[in-house]
Amino acid sequence: MAGNREYKSDVFGMLCEEPEYALEVYNALNQSDYRDPHLVEVCNLERGISLSVRNDAAFILDMNLSVYEHESTICPNMPLRELIYVTNILEQWVKKQNIYGRKLVKIPTPRFAVFYNGMEEQPEQYQQKLSDAYANPMEKPELELTCTVYNINSGMNSKLLSKCPVLEQYMTFVDYVREELEMHPEKDLAKAINEAIDRCIEEGVLQEFLTKRREEVTKVTQLDYTFDRRIELEREAAREEALAEERVNTERERKAKEEAEMEVQRLRAELEQYKKRFSE
Repeated sequence: MAGNREYKSDVFGMLCEEPEYALEVYNALNQSDYRDPHLVEVCNLERGISLSVRNDAAFILDMNLSVYEHESTICPNMPLRELIYVTNILEQWVKKQNIYGRKLVKIPTPRFAVFYNGMEEQPEQYQQKLSDAYANPMEKPELELTCTVYNINSGMNSKLLSKCPVLEQYMTFVDYVREELEMHPEKDLAKAINEAIDRCIEEGVLQEFLTKRREEVTKVTQLDYTFDRRIELEREAAREEALAEERVNTERERKAKEEAEMEVQRLRAELEQYKKRFSE
Protein backbone atom coordinates (compact mmCIF):
# COMPACT_ATOMS: atom_id res chain seq x y z
CA MET A 1 0.00 0.00 0.00
CA ALA A 2 1.33 3.42 -0.92
CA GLY A 3 -0.16 5.00 2.19
CA ASN A 4 -0.94 8.34 0.56
CA ARG A 5 -3.91 10.43 1.54
CA GLU A 6 -4.19 12.68 -1.47
CA TYR A 7 -5.79 15.70 0.07
CA LYS A 8 -4.68 18.73 2.02
CA SER A 9 -5.36 17.51 5.55
CA ASP A 10 -7.93 15.89 7.79
CA VAL A 11 -10.39 17.76 10.00
CA PHE A 12 -7.87 17.95 12.85
CA GLY A 13 -5.35 19.54 10.47
CA MET A 14 -7.98 21.95 9.21
CA LEU A 15 -8.72 23.03 12.78
CA CYS A 16 -5.06 23.64 13.54
CA GLU A 17 -4.75 25.82 10.43
CA GLU A 18 -6.87 28.30 12.40
CA PRO A 19 -4.38 30.22 14.63
CA GLU A 20 -6.88 30.61 17.50
CA TYR A 21 -7.44 26.84 17.63
CA ALA A 22 -3.72 26.07 17.34
CA LEU A 23 -3.11 28.50 20.21
CA GLU A 24 -5.74 26.77 22.33
CA VAL A 25 -4.19 23.33 21.83
CA TYR A 26 -0.71 24.71 22.55
CA ASN A 27 -1.83 26.36 25.81
CA ALA A 28 -3.58 23.18 26.97
CA LEU A 29 -0.51 21.00 26.32
CA ASN A 30 2.05 23.40 27.75
CA GLN A 31 0.12 24.99 30.65
CA SER A 32 0.71 28.39 29.06
CA ASP A 33 -1.58 31.37 28.63
CA TYR A 34 -0.86 32.98 25.28
CA ARG A 35 -3.77 35.12 24.14
CA ASP A 36 -2.85 36.61 20.74
CA PRO A 37 -3.47 34.25 17.75
CA HIS A 38 -1.31 36.54 15.60
CA LEU A 39 1.71 35.11 17.43
CA VAL A 40 1.08 31.78 15.72
CA GLU A 41 3.07 31.22 12.52
CA VAL A 42 1.58 28.23 10.68
CA CYS A 43 4.18 26.11 8.85
CA ASN A 44 3.50 24.28 5.61
CA LEU A 45 5.63 21.69 3.87
CA GLU A 46 7.01 22.94 0.58
CA ARG A 47 5.52 21.78 -2.70
CA GLY A 48 7.35 18.91 -4.30
CA ILE A 49 7.43 16.82 -1.14
CA SER A 50 5.89 13.39 -1.66
CA LEU A 51 2.21 13.19 -0.78
CA SER A 52 3.15 10.44 1.65
CA VAL A 53 5.15 13.03 3.59
CA ARG A 54 2.29 15.03 5.01
CA ASN A 55 1.86 16.56 8.43
CA ASP A 56 -1.43 17.52 10.06
CA ALA A 57 -0.26 20.63 11.92
CA ALA A 58 2.95 22.52 12.55
CA PHE A 59 3.37 26.05 13.80
CA ILE A 60 5.87 28.30 15.55
CA LEU A 61 4.98 30.25 18.68
CA ASP A 62 7.54 32.14 20.73
CA MET A 63 10.40 30.16 19.08
CA ASN A 64 8.75 26.83 19.90
CA LEU A 65 8.02 24.62 16.89
CA SER A 66 4.98 22.46 17.63
CA VAL A 67 4.52 19.49 15.34
CA TYR A 68 1.14 17.85 15.91
CA GLU A 69 -0.28 14.76 14.29
CA HIS A 70 -3.66 13.06 14.53
CA GLU A 71 -4.06 9.33 14.00
CA SER A 72 -7.06 7.03 13.97
CA THR A 73 -4.93 3.95 13.29
CA ILE A 74 -1.91 2.96 15.36
CA CYS A 75 1.40 3.77 13.67
CA PRO A 76 4.75 2.93 15.35
CA ASN A 77 6.55 4.97 12.67
CA MET A 78 5.29 8.31 13.95
CA PRO A 79 8.71 9.48 15.30
CA LEU A 80 10.30 8.76 11.90
CA ARG A 81 7.52 10.66 10.14
CA GLU A 82 7.88 13.57 12.57
CA LEU A 83 11.63 13.63 11.91
CA ILE A 84 10.97 14.03 8.19
CA TYR A 85 8.43 16.81 8.84
CA VAL A 86 10.62 18.78 11.23
CA THR A 87 13.69 18.44 9.02
CA ASN A 88 11.77 19.86 6.08
CA ILE A 89 10.45 22.75 8.17
CA LEU A 90 13.88 23.59 9.59
CA GLU A 91 15.39 23.39 6.12
CA GLN A 92 12.98 26.12 5.07
CA TRP A 93 13.76 28.07 8.27
CA VAL A 94 17.52 28.25 7.68
CA LYS A 95 17.44 28.97 3.94
CA LYS A 96 18.67 32.54 4.44
CA GLN A 97 21.00 31.65 7.31
CA ASN A 98 24.69 30.83 7.05
CA ILE A 99 24.90 27.43 8.70
CA TYR A 100 28.59 27.17 7.74
CA GLY A 101 29.56 30.38 9.53
CA ARG A 102 31.04 30.97 12.98
CA LYS A 103 27.82 32.38 14.40
CA LEU A 104 25.42 29.89 16.02
CA VAL A 105 22.16 29.72 14.07
CA LYS A 106 19.23 29.58 16.49
CA ILE A 107 16.26 27.38 15.58
CA PRO A 108 12.81 26.99 17.15
CA THR A 109 12.63 24.33 19.85
CA PRO A 110 10.72 21.32 18.43
CA ARG A 111 7.86 19.77 20.41
CA PHE A 112 5.95 16.71 19.21
CA ALA A 113 2.47 15.49 20.05
CA VAL A 114 0.19 12.84 18.55
CA PHE A 115 -3.56 12.79 19.20
CA TYR A 116 -5.07 9.32 18.91
CA ASN A 117 -8.81 8.73 18.47
CA GLY A 118 -8.96 5.28 16.88
CA MET A 119 -11.15 2.35 17.88
CA GLU A 120 -8.35 0.10 19.15
CA GLU A 121 -7.81 0.27 22.90
CA GLN A 122 -4.74 2.30 23.84
CA PRO A 123 -3.30 3.81 27.05
CA GLU A 124 -4.24 7.35 28.05
CA GLN A 125 -0.72 8.59 27.32
CA TYR A 126 2.51 7.00 26.17
CA GLN A 127 5.70 7.87 24.31
CA GLN A 128 7.12 6.70 21.02
CA LYS A 129 10.85 7.11 20.41
CA LEU A 130 12.80 7.26 17.18
CA SER A 131 15.49 5.04 18.74
CA ASP A 132 12.95 2.20 18.99
CA ALA A 133 13.37 1.84 15.23
CA TYR A 134 17.16 1.63 15.26
CA ALA A 135 18.47 -1.64 13.82
CA ASN A 136 21.43 -1.36 16.20
CA PRO A 137 20.11 -0.04 19.53
CA MET A 138 22.24 2.37 21.56
CA GLU A 139 22.12 3.01 25.29
CA LYS A 140 22.42 6.76 24.64
CA PRO A 141 21.19 7.44 21.08
CA GLU A 142 23.00 10.27 19.35
CA LEU A 143 19.79 11.20 17.56
CA GLU A 144 16.53 10.92 19.46
CA LEU A 145 13.01 12.17 18.84
CA THR A 146 10.19 11.57 21.30
CA CYS A 147 6.47 11.84 20.50
CA THR A 148 3.95 11.95 23.29
CA VAL A 149 0.74 10.21 22.25
CA TYR A 150 -2.49 11.47 23.82
CA ASN A 151 -5.57 9.26 23.63
CA ILE A 152 -8.46 11.71 23.19
CA ASN A 153 -11.28 9.17 23.04
CA SER A 154 -14.18 9.46 25.48
CA GLY A 155 -13.06 9.05 29.08
CA MET A 156 -9.38 9.61 28.28
CA ASN A 157 -7.26 12.67 29.12
CA SER A 158 -10.31 14.47 30.49
CA LYS A 159 -8.12 17.12 32.16
CA LEU A 160 -6.47 18.00 28.86
CA LEU A 161 -9.78 18.09 26.99
CA SER A 162 -11.40 20.26 29.64
CA LYS A 163 -8.66 22.84 29.00
CA CYS A 164 -9.04 22.55 25.23
CA PRO A 165 -12.63 22.96 23.98
CA VAL A 166 -11.55 22.62 20.34
CA LEU A 167 -10.20 19.08 20.93
CA GLU A 168 -13.22 18.15 23.02
CA GLN A 169 -15.63 19.43 20.37
CA TYR A 170 -13.61 17.77 17.61
CA MET A 171 -14.10 14.45 19.39
CA THR A 172 -17.81 15.18 19.76
CA PHE A 173 -18.01 15.55 15.98
CA VAL A 174 -16.05 12.32 15.48
CA ASP A 175 -18.31 10.47 17.94
CA TYR A 176 -21.45 11.76 16.20
CA VAL A 177 -20.19 10.47 12.83
CA ARG A 178 -19.39 7.09 14.39
CA GLU A 179 -22.78 6.98 16.06
CA GLU A 180 -24.57 7.66 12.78
CA LEU A 181 -22.66 4.90 11.03
CA GLU A 182 -23.06 2.38 13.86
CA MET A 183 -26.81 2.98 14.18
CA HIS A 184 -27.38 3.03 10.42
CA PRO A 185 -24.59 1.00 8.72
CA GLU A 186 -26.48 1.04 5.45
CA LYS A 187 -26.55 4.85 5.38
CA ASP A 188 -24.57 6.73 2.73
CA LEU A 189 -21.31 7.98 4.26
CA ALA A 190 -21.70 11.57 3.07
CA LYS A 191 -25.24 11.69 4.45
CA ALA A 192 -24.09 10.36 7.84
CA ILE A 193 -21.34 12.98 7.99
CA ASN A 194 -23.72 15.80 7.08
CA GLU A 195 -26.24 14.69 9.68
CA ALA A 196 -23.44 14.71 12.28
CA ILE A 197 -22.49 18.22 11.12
CA ASP A 198 -26.12 19.37 11.43
CA ARG A 199 -26.28 17.98 14.95
CA CYS A 200 -23.04 19.74 15.92
CA ILE A 201 -24.18 23.07 14.51
CA GLU A 202 -27.51 22.81 16.35
CA GLU A 203 -25.66 22.10 19.62
CA GLY A 204 -23.03 24.81 19.11
CA VAL A 205 -20.20 22.30 18.59
CA LEU A 206 -17.55 23.82 16.28
CA GLN A 207 -20.48 25.80 14.96
CA GLU A 208 -18.64 28.56 13.08
CA PHE A 209 -15.96 26.24 11.71
CA LEU A 210 -18.41 23.60 10.46
CA THR A 211 -20.73 26.20 8.95
CA LYS A 212 -17.89 27.92 7.11
CA ARG A 213 -16.04 24.81 5.94
CA ARG A 214 -18.83 22.25 5.72
CA GLU A 215 -18.13 21.04 2.19
CA GLU A 216 -14.41 20.54 2.86
CA VAL A 217 -15.09 18.80 6.19
CA THR A 218 -17.49 16.41 4.47
CA LYS A 219 -14.96 15.61 1.75
CA VAL A 220 -11.95 14.99 3.99
CA THR A 221 -13.98 12.98 6.51
CA GLN A 222 -15.16 10.72 3.68
CA LEU A 223 -11.57 10.30 2.53
CA ASP A 224 -10.43 9.61 6.09
CA TYR A 225 -12.98 6.82 6.47
CA THR A 226 -12.04 5.40 3.07
CA PHE A 227 -8.33 5.50 3.93
CA ASP A 228 -8.83 3.95 7.36
CA ARG A 229 -11.08 1.26 5.89
CA ARG A 230 -8.34 0.41 3.39
CA ILE A 231 -5.86 0.02 6.24
CA GLU A 232 -8.35 -2.12 8.18
CA LEU A 233 -8.98 -4.37 5.17
CA GLU A 234 -5.27 -4.74 4.48
CA ARG A 235 -4.62 -5.60 8.12
CA GLU A 236 -7.41 -8.18 7.99
CA ALA A 237 -5.92 -9.61 4.81
CA ALA A 238 -2.49 -9.77 6.46
CA ARG A 239 -3.97 -11.51 9.51
CA GLU A 240 -5.76 -14.04 7.28
CA GLU A 241 -2.55 -14.65 5.38
CA ALA A 242 -0.64 -15.18 8.63
CA LEU A 243 -3.34 -17.57 9.91
CA ALA A 244 -3.31 -19.48 6.63
CA GLU A 245 0.48 -19.79 6.82
CA GLU A 246 0.18 -20.92 10.42
CA ARG A 247 -2.37 -23.56 9.40
CA VAL A 248 -0.05 -24.76 6.64
CA ASN A 249 2.88 -24.92 9.06
CA THR A 250 0.73 -26.74 11.64
CA GLU A 251 -0.31 -29.29 9.03
CA ARG A 252 3.32 -29.75 7.98
CA GLU A 253 4.34 -30.24 11.60
CA ARG A 254 1.52 -32.78 12.10
CA LYS A 255 2.58 -34.76 9.03
CA ALA A 256 6.22 -34.60 10.03
CA LYS A 257 5.32 -35.84 13.51
CA GLU A 258 3.25 -38.71 12.08
CA GLU A 259 6.09 -39.68 9.72
CA ALA A 260 8.59 -39.55 12.60
CA GLU A 261 6.35 -41.77 14.75
CA MET A 262 5.93 -44.23 11.87
CA GLU A 263 9.71 -44.33 11.40
CA VAL A 264 10.21 -44.98 15.12
CA GLN A 265 7.66 -47.81 14.97
CA ARG A 266 9.41 -49.29 11.90
CA LEU A 267 12.80 -49.16 13.61
CA ARG A 268 11.35 -50.75 16.74
CA ALA A 269 9.85 -53.56 14.64
CA GLU A 270 13.21 -54.13 12.92
CA LEU A 271 14.94 -54.15 16.30
CA GLU A 272 12.52 -56.76 17.59
CA GLN A 273 13.20 -58.92 14.53
CA TYR A 274 16.97 -58.67 15.08
CA LYS A 275 16.52 -59.57 18.75
CA LYS A 276 14.40 -62.58 17.77
CA ARG A 277 16.94 -63.81 15.23
CA PHE A 278 19.79 -63.31 17.66
CA SER A 279 17.99 -65.24 20.40
CA GLU A 280 17.41 -68.15 17.98
